[in-house]
Amino acid sequence: MNSATVRHKSSSRPKLLIGSLLAFGLLLLLGLLIPFSRAGQWRALPKGVQSQYVGRSSCIGCHPGQASLFQDSHHDKAMELATEQSVLADFNDVSLEHLGSKARMFRRDSKFFVHTEGPDGKDQDFEIRYVFGFDPLQQFMVEFDRSPEMPSSELPRIQVLRWSWDTNQKKWFHLDPPDVASRLSPHDPLHWTGQAQRWNSMCADCHSTNLQKNFDVKANAYHTTFSEIDVSCETCHGPGSIHVQLASRWIGRKDPNYGYGLAKLKDSAENQIQTCAPCHARRGLVAAGFQGGDNYYDHFSESLLTPGIYFADGQVQDEDYIHGSFLQSKMYHKGIRCTDCHDPHSAKLKHNGNQLCTSCHQHPTAKYDSVAHHFHKPDSPGAQCVNCHMPSTTYMAVDPRRDHSLRLPRPDLSLRLGTPNACTGCHIDSSKLPEEKRVKLTQYLDWMNAAQAGDEVIQAELTRVDRWCDEACDKWYGEKRFKEDHFASAITAARKNEPEAVEKLTQWLKLRGASSPAIARATMLEELGRISPDKAIRVAKEVDGDDHPIVRRSAAIVLGQTADPGMRAQSVAPYLDDPSRSVRVEAARGLATTGSIGSGVVSRAKIDNAIDELRKSMLASSEQSGAHLGLGILDEQLGRFASARSHYEDAIRIEPNAAGPRSNLAVLLESMAERAEAGGNNESTRAAAQLRAEATRLKKEELPLLERDAGLLPDSAELQHRFGLALYLDGNSERALEQLQRSVKLASDRIDYRMTMVLLLQKLNRIDEARAEAKKMAELAPANQEIQAILKSLQ
Repeated sequence: MNSATVRHKSSSRPKLLIGSLLAFGLLLLLGLLIPFSRAGQWRALPKGVQSQYVGRSSCIGCHPGQASLFQDSHHDKAMELATEQSVLADFNDVSLEHLGSKARMFRRDSKFFVHTEGPDGKDQDFEIRYVFGFDPLQQFMVEFDRSPEMPSSELPRIQVLRWSWDTNQKKWFHLDPPDVASRLSPHDPLHWTGQAQRWNSMCADCHSTNLQKNFDVKANAYHTTFSEIDVSCETCHGPGSIHVQLASRWIGRKDPNYGYGLAKLKDSAENQIQTCAPCHARRGLVAAGFQGGDNYYDHFSESLLTPGIYFADGQVQDEDYIHGSFLQSKMYHKGIRCTDCHDPHSAKLKHNGNQLCTSCHQHPTAKYDSVAHHFHKPDSPGAQCVNCHMPSTTYMAVDPRRDHSLRLPRPDLSLRLGTPNACTGCHIDSSKLPEEKRVKLTQYLDWMNAAQAGDEVIQAELTRVDRWCDEACDKWYGEKRFKEDHFASAITAARKNEPEAVEKLTQWLKLRGASSPAIARATMLEELGRISPDKAIRVAKEVDGDDHPIVRRSAAIVLGQTADPGMRAQSVAPYLDDPSRSVRVEAARGLATTGSIGSGVVSRAKIDNAIDELRKSMLASSEQSGAHLGLGILDEQLGRFASARSHYEDAIRIEPNAAGPRSNLAVLLESMAERAEAGGNNESTRAAAQLRAEATRLKKEELPLLERDAGLLPDSAELQHRFGLALYLDGNSERALEQLQRSVKLASDRIDYRMTMVLLLQKLNRIDEARAEAKKMAELAPANQEIQAILKSLQ
């Protein structure tokens, strides 16, 4: 063996030894890490741990990029303390006036103030404590009722001024309520100090993180808290303490019980959309406590395509905050989610102009972004995708919002059904109208609303432009033009009481997908319930348990209106076990209707659970008079008269200027008086007299409130009807008849309104008029035996 060989062997031994040790060490490490990485149960967090809110400061260290995008976004500036930096408006001793209402904006000791009319009708100074937003408008808030002992971490009642700052035009403007162009009384709930402008109940949920209203019913006081003043990370991702705890581990950051400890927003489009929906939907509150990742339909009930909010084809009429529109779109049905267009942290659009659309709609090249598709000059407004498929409407005086139903312009439907279309919205021209009409038409929605209100001149001009647009589309697209029927034809037929309405609704209710979206089917099912209850009940019973929660909720509503108590309980019972709370609550509401609970069809335990869930749902809005009115009605139906009385009294105390609770309490007291009189002794007679006197006082107090509301909302048939009934009970039959006739004119399809009017006409001995109206009722509902009996009595 030569020396070279020896040297080679001797030098290789340490390397082999080191290699072996490294290999052994690696195997040992892997042996330890494999079970460790599989997160043995001893490493998992125990089940049942409640994640807590920890604030954005716990997020920024690991997520600086997202934090940078979030900074100064609309979510970041959703609400702020009023400071030199946050207040954008001119408070340099500015005097303002609007419809007789005056205000002076000024500063004192580096603070911001407004001198204006308070809740007592007297002008006084109010400090501006908080601001909302920064573009295109900023609003300002004032604290009321802060007690000396209230900690700084709690907020009392806060009211939002109607005087707002246009951040683009840099000027003050008065934000009037929709359709109200008159000075608001301090006793009006629409006044800036009223319920409609209350931050705690109307705004806070969507402008702060982890909002807790903490309303004390007996003290009629708020102790509201939040984790962060604006819309921060945990609003969408959910409380982050578990995530922070897991992130601090050097290995095993995914927990078998909690994943990464945050809402699973990327698992599906629906998960993400439902996380955005609570603040971007026109909806009612079903249960408090929503957190990112929760089921939207367990906490909220979506507004349907009701008149005044949507047109019959689902286009936005009043602000819907996007979600209800998006539910109708093909995009939603194809699995598109919010962040496909919007950056999730800055909330800005991901692309500018048509690139936002063509980033997906690009095959073949220039198929859509071309003159051959839109027939408008390049770079003109008509060449922008959003102007045709997402037309905008300005709300809050200065805030344009785009319709997110992403639909085709349909001037053919406009001609047939009176719905809007994007083409006419661009090409309508007020120059042919008299000056007095022109000044009221600032946007296309004004034209549509005026036409719906019966303005024949404006309707004629709309029809002319609709026809011109329809002919242009025929010329451009020829036989390829999309002209399929739309669910709006069924909804319109129902609202016009057309003979074929029931058949149309029934056929559209059988369809699924983007052509007949869930929000439209739910609307159609309730429309069917209005015009043909028996047919609606049969259709509602066929609603599949796998159908959308919005549809199942409407089915529960329709079935809850079944005339026979036993049938109602039997029909509603399956919905008491529905996976969505919003459906269960409506089923409970139907079950609670007089006579259903004692039917024996549903077990007592299930009834108690259902009523308890319904009660909790109402209490989620305990700061509102309407919640206690509903609780009073519920307890009255359950025979709990003392509790019902207490709820009605709470409703009056919480909102002394609200119409409704006094009427219900008066009726309850009168029924209690009848029961007291049955006692037959002097004490019970005195008690009955006191109850009747109290009922009479309440009715007197209710009259001016109903008159106010009927005047503020002259197009509300329900309010005109309620005011008419109140006038009749007050002994003013002639004026009552005027109001009842007005309600019938506004809602000619409402048989109950017309029947009330017929009975009053009969009482006033105006038999010919009563007979004529009774005949109209018989035409609307030929099978109704009660109507036939009334008609016979008038012969």
